[in-house]
Amino acid sequence: MGKKMKAALWYGPKDIRIEDVDVPKVKSGQVKIKVEWCGICGSDLHEYMVGPIFIPYKQKHPLTKMEAPIIMGHEFAGEVVEKADDVSNLEVGDKVTLEPIVACGECPNCQKGYYNICESLGFHGLAGGGGGLAEYTTFPAEFVHKLPDGVSTKEGALIEPIAVAVHSLRRADFLQGETAIVTGAGPIGLSTILSLKAAGAQQVISVEIADARKKFALEFGADHVLDPNEVDVIEEVNKLTDNKGVDVGFETTGVQAGFETAVAATARRGRIVVTSIWEEAVEFNLNNLVLTEKEIKGTIAYSKGVFPAVISLIKDGRIKASKMITEEIKLSDLVDKGFEELMGHKDKHVKIIVKPS
Repeated sequence: MGKKMKAALWYGPKDIRIEDVDVPKVKSGQVKIKVEWCGICGSDLHEYMVGPIFIPYKQKHPLTKMEAPIIMGHEFAGEVVEKADDVSNLEVGDKVTLEPIVACGECPNCQKGYYNICESLGFHGLAGGGGGLAEYTTFPAEFVHKLPDGVSTKEGALIEPIAVAVHSLRRADFLQGETAIVTGAGPIGLSTILSLKAAGAQQVISVEIADARKKFALEFGADHVLDPNEVDVIEEVNKLTDNKGVDVGFETTGVQAGFETAVAATARRGRIVVTSIWEEAVEFNLNNLVLTEKEIKGTIAYSKGVFPAVISLIKDGRIKASKMITEEIKLSDLVDKGFEELMGHKDKHVKIIVKPS
């Protein structure tokens, strides 16, 4: 009998169970991490409410060869407690965060370094093979990043969502001194606001309807917060930008109105980046692109170099990650004080983080 640990397993929508499972064994190229903190992501919440979306269900994931039930959690940090003999970039005792990409390494996109658009893409904590909502996990050391002194594992657990935002700025070719609108002020919207301010945005406009999140947007650095239930957003954007519109629109809501606002608020020849994951198709008149030469880009996760950049931004204080934490809970309270709390009171939280051990 191997050693056992507590882990949160997804069995189906509204069915996450805390169970005793075997502690994973380190394989070649891997390290074992004792998880100290793990965040609950919006995609985790989607899996809880209406999944499976990313989770392999009744068919095995092409890379992990696993299917539900799987261990959840992909935003986490902890301590290296064991490593394979062939790992040289990390040592036992290092505090680390993990870039939870499961990629084949062989397809044309992986070969170019775009492992975030791997043809078989998965995420540790969604695709099987372990996750951060467990006491321990193992993962290839090439995707594990050492945290420098001064960056805590609590902050380390927030690097993943901020990396999503920083990567979206790179996809936007965002330049210092440009203006932006961010539709939605959930965790990714707020991470985008933080990242825009760190990147030297001249003006950041947030669009949000929930009172608590409007306050968060201002605290995280938005220069203006517009509520579409109270004002004509496009009229206000035109006032704030001398009738030009913003240089870049970031869509983080995953709803039609948010997308339409991001497109309409963006200047002619401007760029719109869609970060949100969608449950339904969007209706859109392509003349709104054709006649204005606007560009729409998709963005998923992060690629090479983004995690180290975020770690540096947190270390030097340009991004204050810890302000995202609104609640700290134990693994045993994951369903009631985590998922159910987010379902009932999503607006009052930015990030609930979980201590598995």
